[in-house]
This record gives sequence, structure tokens and C-alpha cells, in this order.
Amino acid sequence: MSQGLLPFKYEIEKREGGLTALGGVGLYLDMFRVLKLGHILDSSIGIRDSDQGYADRQIGLLLILLNIIGGDCVEDLERLEQDDGFCRLWEKLERRGKLAKRFRRKSQRKLPAASTVFRYLEAFHQEAPREQGQAIIPESNRHLRGFINANRKLIAKVQRLKVEKTATLDGDATVAETWKESALYTYQGGKGYQPMNVFWREMEMILHTEFRDGNVPANHDILRIFKEALALLPTGVTEVLYRSDCASYQHDLLGYMDDEVEIDRLKERFGRIGFAISCPVTEAYKTAVYEVAETEWLPLDVDGTGKLIPGGREWAEICFVPSAIGHKKRGREYRYFATRQELVERPLPGIEEQLEFPFPVLKMKQKRYKVFGVVSNLNWAGEKMIGWHDERCGKSEEAHAILKNDLAGGMFPSGKFGANAAWWWYAALAFNVQSAMKQLVLDAHWRNKRMKAIRFHLIHLPARVLLHANRLIIRVAAGTDTYSALLRARTRMMTLARAPASG
Repeated sequence: MSQGLLPFKYEIEKREGGLTALGGVGLYLDMFRVLKLGHILDSSIGIRDSDQGYADRQIGLLLILLNIIGGDCVEDLERLEQDDGFCRLWEKLERRGKLAKRFRRKSQRKLPAASTVFRYLEAFHQEAPREQGQAIIPESNRHLRGFINANRKLIAKVQRLKVEKTATLDGDATVAETWKESALYTYQGGKGYQPMNVFWREMEMILHTEFRDGNVPANHDILRIFKEALALLPTGVTEVLYRSDCASYQHDLLGYMDDEVEIDRLKERFGRIGFAISCPVTEAYKTAVYEVAETEWLPLDVDGTGKLIPGGREWAEICFVPSAIGHKKRGREYRYFATRQELVERPLPGIEEQLEFPFPVLKMKQKRYKVFGVVSNLNWAGEKMIGWHDERCGKSEEAHAILKNDLAGGMFPSGKFGANAAWWWYAALAFNVQSAMKQLVLDAHWRNKRMKAIRFHLIHLPARVLLHANRLIIRVAAGTDTYSALLRARTRMMTLARAPASG
């Protein structure tokens, strides 16, 4: 009987047992063991602190793994339940015998049901006032606050395996759109949430994140977020630098970082913190830019000969004292910089006055320039400092895209704020696990690969999981190169597992 346009038909595989579409997922189960992630979740979250039902580790690790393999909703766990080869691997990780003792009745399932996971996520919710038009961050219950401690322990474990002495922190908020009825409107006009993230550039990990409603501005309570992030830095970090956009242009934050006085234990540990932060181009700032002589503008975007490329930027250090600190007897002195970029496209005659730009534009010597401002307390050369500040737009904003698109952070499962906050946190933990995998285990050419490529080449491999002599064997249907890559990764994994647990 004809089954379609092409000469083939579908049939059900009659040989039961062991088939999986996730032949490469064993690497991540190994990584969970190396990082002791299950123990971290059990000791930090505390929802399942009894000896009954699924433990925090069993649901939490599944949600992290769901992000990594490409799932984007709780219901995708049912797809894993049907993957017999994966379930065999999962039982080995979680020691099925110990798991069975947590249930009074024998369960026919190998993984938690979607309804169980939904109830688990709702345990992170705590009723709190939320209102459009008011910037309110709902108070977290102790389980939701446990994610901060879990992430701290995870990063500390990676730091012991790959020591970094410098922490360049990029602070930035991101809008995650959603059409949940309970979500509030963002400054972009639609509904969503606006988490605030602090990204550690050298480690390429999310150091801290705070889940927020969409109407909470990025600059709200920014000093508290910065202090919380500093407290999460592990032993071994001796220097801290900070970069951000205009949201961090808060004089209490600038003063805290610039202060050399040991006003608290964090300042006692890190001392004066160098920063480069975008600053708003106010009317007073524009006046200071107009006062810069033409000879003082230096090329920033240059060609091989050091000349300004067409349409490139120029920079200058300007004399500017903001009114917020100018009236104080002991006002701080920061360095203010401006960049300008000529707008080479000319508007049609008659519409010049009607044009509106989403950025400041100044007219100098009959030319129009896009103007950008930066404030810093670093004593670096101007072009070096501005270039360093520009780099924050690379990895930290890419991290936002990965959290929301490559992982499941942007697909919120509930109308309850706390449940969605927990879902976002699990995406952040998955991001950090994947970053650790790239830096510690995978071959160097995978460092800049996105999740799509890693899933296609290393995770979604057809395989059969066999039990032989009480040991599992993953027989992958892959080429020699992929098989060799898996073996090299496991060899490095064993080296990490045997590393001394210092710190």
C-alpha cells in the first residue's frame, strides 16, 4: 500500500530497549558528577528536604538537562520518558534503588511527570504585591534564594578547576517577552520580564541574575545587585572591573566602586574597582562636547595605516562635572569621554527637521554626528578604555540571546512569578554548565560554537544503550571523528574528577 510520495514507509521498531536519540548526553551526566551538581541542588534549594518523593536534584538536574538538549517546556519531559536509552543512563546517574525507597508505592515511571514538575516550580512562588506603574521586586522565598547559593557553589567548583584572578563583570538587563496574563508591560510596549544579569567575562558564566517584572527599570537598586554579585566571587579573584550601559550610571554605585576606603568586607577584599560605564548625553554634556577643539578629536576606528576609516568614530576626553557631584565639597573626579560618528547619509530636502533618531545627534561644522558618552575611573589611554568598554556588547549580550533562545529561559511555564523565576534560574545554571563543558572538557574549536551546533554534532547522536557485565555501553552511530571527540572529552572529564578538591 502506498504510504506517501517517496518510496518508503514508517514502521515501529520492534526490538525493545536501549534506543536513544541522545547518544552524546552521557558527557553531561558525567559533568553533573564532576561538578557535584546534584549535591549542590539538594543542599541549596531545600524544597524536598524530606525523604519522600523526588529530591531537588532529580527534578533540578532534569530541568538543567532539558535546557541543554533543546527542550523548551515542562511537557518535553514526556519525550524523555519515552527515550528508553536515556532513561537507562538517567537511572545509572540517580541510582534507581535509592530513588525507589523515596516512594511508598512502586512507580511505573522513570522520570517525574510534567504535573509533578509544575507543582515543584510553583513551590518557588510567594504571593507578593505586583502592580503596573510601580517598580516592585517581589520578595523571594528561601527556596528561590537558594539558587544564589547554588550558583555560587557551582562557580566556586569551576574556579578550583580553572583559576581566574581577574573578574571583569558586565552588568546588563534583558527583556524576555511573554504573553502571560500576569506579566507586566515593559518599556518596549509589550508584556514580559526584565531580568538583571551580571556576566563574568573571563569565566564566561552568569555570576548573578535577578528575575524582575517587565516594568522594573534596569537601573533600579543597581548598587545592591552589584554588591550581591561581588559576594559571589570565589576565592582566588584578586581584581574586579566593571562595565555597563547607562543603567549603571548611578552616582552611589560609581562612588562605591571608586572609593579606596574599606567601608565593608567586600571593599576590604577587592579595594578600588575600575569601571567604564555609558553616561547619558544631557544638555550639559552636549555643551562640554561642543567645547572640544577639532584638533583634540582623535581617530578611534582606524585602518592599517592608523587613519580614520570612512564612517568611523573619533574620540576625545572632555571637561565635564555632573551637577549631582559638582555641588559637593568633596565631589569625585571621574574621566568623561565622548565618541562621535559622522552621519554620512543625507536626508531628503525638506525633512531634516522631521527626523528623529534613537540616539543623540550633534551638529558640528555643518556636519551631523552620532554622539556617545563614557565615564571611567581607569587611567588607561582613551582608545584602550573605550575599546574595552565596547567589548561588553559581545559576550554578555550573546549570553542573553543564549538564555532566551538557545536555552529555554524565554519560554515561561507559568503565570506565577516565582515559578517563572525558578525556570529562569535553571536556564542560567544550564548556561554555566555548558560554559564549563566548553572550557574544561570539549576540544578548543567548540569554544565559540552555539548550542545548535553542539546539539547537532555531539548531543543528538542515534545510539543504543546496552547493559553488559553490570556496566552500561553507549553504542553510538557516529563517524570516527565524533567518536574520538567523545573519548577525548571523557578522558579530560576523568582528569577533572581526580583533581584535588582544594579551596
